Amino acid sequence: QVQLVESGGGLVQPGGSLRLSCAASGRTFSNYVMAWFRQAPGKEREFVTFINWRTGSTYYADSVKGRFTISRDNAKNTVYLQMDRLKPEDTAIYYCAGTGRYLLDVRLARDYDDWGQGTQVTVSS
Repeated sequence: QVQLVESGGGLVQPGGSLRLSCAASGRTFSNYVMAWFRQAPGKEREFVTFINWRTGSTYYADSVKGRFTISRDNAKNTVYLQMDRLKPEDTAIYYCAGTGRYLLDVRLARDYDDWGQGTQVTVSS
């Protein structure tokens, strides 16, 4: 059973930075893909970014492109989300997700099998 555990959320002022971590365990991750989603109050879960564990290829939502960076540490089985130049509209619960299946569209939450518990990010002055 795969376990994904997020950490690193908190309160930050607009323009500030945070780094989220997602520690993965329970399987071999060589053919695994992972993503970050977020959900703000009253809104649907939204795709943020994706990484292919084997190739390192990434993909970003337009709303975070140029401000957020996803990366992985193979030795630690951990994926990171570096968030810079944060805006109030980035406020949400952030979830990491993963799957060993091939995805036609990496932006669809329904296609991910494994989910973390979420970590709150609040951007406010």
